[in-house]
Amino acid sequence: MSNFKANDERFMRRALELAQQAWGQTHPNPMVGAVIVEASGVVAEGWHAAAGQAHAEVAALKALGRKPAAGASIYVTLEPCSTCGRTGACTNALIEAGFTRVVIGAKDPNPEHAGRGLEILREAGIEVVEGVIAEECADLNLIFNHWITQRSPFIAAKMAITLDGKFAAASGDSKWVTGENARADVMRWRRYFPAIAVSANTVLKDNPSLSSRIGDEVWCPQRFVFDRTLKTFEAETLPQIYTDTFASQTTVLCADAASDHLRARAEDLNIRLWQLPEAKGHLNWLAFRKRCAEAGICGVYVEVGPRLATQVIEGGLADYLFVYQAPKLLSDASAPGIGSLRNSQSMEEVFALRDLRQANFEGDRLIRGFLSK
Repeated sequence: MSNFKANDERFMRRALELAQQAWGQTHPNPMVGAVIVEASGVVAEGWHAAAGQAHAEVAALKALGRKPAAGASIYVTLEPCSTCGRTGACTNALIEAGFTRVVIGAKDPNPEHAGRGLEILREAGIEVVEGVIAEECADLNLIFNHWITQRSPFIAAKMAITLDGKFAAASGDSKWVTGENARADVMRWRRYFPAIAVSANTVLKDNPSLSSRIGDEVWCPQRFVFDRTLKTFEAETLPQIYTDTFASQTTVLCADAASDHLRARAEDLNIRLWQLPEAKGHLNWLAFRKRCAEAGICGVYVEVGPRLATQVIEGGLADYLFVYQAPKLLSDASAPGIGSLRNSQSMEEVFALRDLRQANFEGDRLIRGFLSK
């Protein structure tokens, strides 16, 4: 675009870095970063730290502590809001500050507001540049973009597999399919989502904490267990997610088939139960999605094994896939892999990923993207 300047991408990348300071901490709001630039260079920075707190543009202006100099520009990763919510309209703040130029990464995904903020700024005589590293800015807010347009939680399935699509050896050994760096990236994405979900089989086999451990920080999202019969409550020694410091953040999804005895045991532990209807021998995924929406849970990271992977892909629960693939071959037909999906008669009928993003972790590879159903 002709109105792009040489340093626009550099300053926008800095704004994107700032937005990530609040990685996973702004739900249901988006992560946004802002950089104020005068003739001398960058003079102030800001980001949206949490819902209800100052938006990135206002945070940057507060950091500046004065009116921007004549000719100043501001770089913002997301189109400034044009409606007065808890913190006021950012378009008004930018106009009052006297910016000459406003540079935007991604447009507001909300169809009711998209482009309106830009229009207001232009009507005020401000030069507006849009679309600077727009795809990267939009990718930062996968959850927000889905939630604001669909009013439904963004549900992503994560799997770790070998080159031949196996989750584990035939013995069940899966530690570890991928290396340390790929597993650290999983922790990063756990921190991104407000909720994480696993199957009852995973809980019984691995006794996971389902927390995010990044450096010294331990953070725990809302935790879901898909356990239609409550079999995870049968053992004398219970899984740690029912007894640890974060037990109040655990919810178990069960069906009518669960016994009264096991329900009582869960309730004695103050573990929340959500009873869902069944469909084709497993929990009804549409009902789960609806229940999450009612609870205001805008995103769920589902860590799947072979059986759950088949169910959530075939059943339409997953909007997005994270596939970590290790450069390993098990070459064993009895080793667990994804089961049979729908009967595709041609390559045009297969499940596919779009808007792909890829990363490498010392040989392991991550492919992620939206699932075309």
